[in-house]
Amino acid sequence: MPGVPRDTRRRIGLLGGSFNPAHEGHRHVSLEALKRLGLDEVWWLVSPQNPLKSDDGMEPLASRVARAKQLAHHPHIKVEAPELLLGTRYTLDTVQALRRVYPHAHFVWLMGADILPQLVDWQGWRELFAAIPIAAFARPGWSYAALQSAAPRAFARYRIAVGKARTLASCPPPAWCFIPSRLDNHSATAIRAVRPRRTKAKGKTISDQTRTLPDRSKSTDAQLALVRRSLEDDKADDIVVIDLKGKSSFADYMVIATGRSNRQVVAIADHLAEKMKQAGHGYIPVEGKQGGDWVLVDGGDVVVHVLRPQPRAFYALEKMWALENEIAAKPKASRRKRT
Repeated sequence: MPGVPRDTRRRIGLLGGSFNPAHEGHRHVSLEALKRLGLDEVWWLVSPQNPLKSDDGMEPLASRVARAKQLAHHPHIKVEAPELLLGTRYTLDTVQALRRVYPHAHFVWLMGADILPQLVDWQGWRELFAAIPIAAFARPGWSYAALQSAAPRAFARYRIAVGKARTLASCPPPAWCFIPSRLDNHSATAIRAVRPRRTKAKGKTISDQTRTLPDRSKSTDAQLALVRRSLEDDKADDIVVIDLKGKSSFADYMVIATGRSNRQVVAIADHLAEKMKQAGHGYIPVEGKQGGDWVLVDGGDVVVHVLRPQPRAFYALEKMWALENEIAAKPKASRRKRT
């Protein structure tokens, strides 16, 4: 994890998953974990591909990581895809590898209670309980039923009371805790179910059903040319265009550019959104203006990321896409059922 020394003794929550897409439920669990478990930080571990899930409808890893970082937006939440570097695929292997890299850290595995019944399908689920403390957070419809499933019952005697949840990170495994926190109804499955497909009528998103979004019937290449001109006119640096056609369902192009200051980053994004609107591309969502380190301009088939030099170097979106293409080029191994 960038910026984390190997001798760290921090109390760290690990929240793994596909994040397809990241949503407020992930952030809710993370904030609850920071508060209820007394953690120093939470790491979102974005998986290249969950072995228990089909890759149909799975956005490219780089897209999922980028949008998760936009949503997390918290100084104590880190978003990365460490399995690419660790060479792991299953949760148990990833946890064991992180423990080897950070032998003095105090890790806790975080999950929604709806995952508890699925644990018996995970590769080495019993070994996972023995490798790391686990915190399960209440999810709508998943409290009593989740606690009566096979995995919690198998490790019932290692459950600690919620009143001692702040000690969980220091407990030797096996140890786990059920956290009856405020419920959050967000679900990646539900979001994907209602997300409009590009081949159907366009112009609606989950977050804004009443506004007119970009008109994607217009030439994507003309829109890309407009984006380039606007960025160049505003003196954006290091403009990079990534062709997503055939690789992503949410856009045809991703454009990355640098602004030298927070003010310039926001100005570049505002000017671009206004020019696209004037050109007839409809309402253009702009995210991240509050901080000014990383602003996303969602032009429909052309998505633009404008960052200051330091965040751009740190998040390395271009490198993430290079790794994504490298993975796509490799032949797929036969899948096993368990994660």
